[in-house]
Amino acid sequence: MRISGREYNEIRKIEVIPDYLGHAEGSCLISFGNTKVLCAVTLEDRVPIFLKGTGKGWITAEYALLPRSTNVRTDRESVKGKQSGRTHEIQRLIGRSLRASLSLDDLGERQIKVDCDVIQADGGTRTASVCGACIALGLAIKRMKFKRNPLKNLVAGVSCGIVAGSPMIDLDFIEDSNAEIDANFVFTDTGDLVELQATGENGVFNDKQLSEMLSLARDGVKKIFDIQKEILLGGN
Repeated sequence: MRISGREYNEIRKIEVIPDYLGHAEGSCLISFGNTKVLCAVTLEDRVPIFLKGTGKGWITAEYALLPRSTNVRTDRESVKGKQSGRTHEIQRLIGRSLRASLSLDDLGERQIKVDCDVIQADGGTRTASVCGACIALGLAIKRMKFKRNPLKNLVAGVSCGIVAGSPMIDLDFIEDSNAEIDANFVFTDTGDLVELQATGENGVFNDKQLSEMLSLARDGVKKIFDIQKEILLGGN
């Protein structure tokens, strides 16, 4: 039993408020326990220069921690004048994950920007951002008129780790801070992996431990996909 009272294979309580913002084409506030992320989608009738004339669209993401989302105030990166390497890494992760969910051909020469703002952080912010961004994207696409629906898959992510020698899923901040091994997995709802990040934070790991974390993640995202489908497809 973990400090939170959860079992090793139990993800935190997930809550989603769809259409949280009035102006965005699609949005939601998603919570994994005490981690809360606001996700918003904007559609633009233009594409980056490298895609002009190709008939293909693009999707990109921005990620930020709000100043008091953490225990100690975090300065805005806009004030610092540059983004951290961590922010760049997470933005690329979210963007790659969402591009795996879309047909860029069916999107046409349009660009979708997804903003993920962490308003409260307690571990797992990048995977919560992926899950919420997919919901916001799905809500936005339902309102847009396409000849063919560009959303081909749902995507969801979850963190796992080895803490005190034991594999567990959906780490909160305390668990993440003390993990020997930290991993993040992103899947499509068809069961394929989009992203796998695994790091020996305070030790090394073997094939068996990686397999255990992968199995935990694969089972855990099923609940997330059920929630996404309930919101976007009415459970179908």
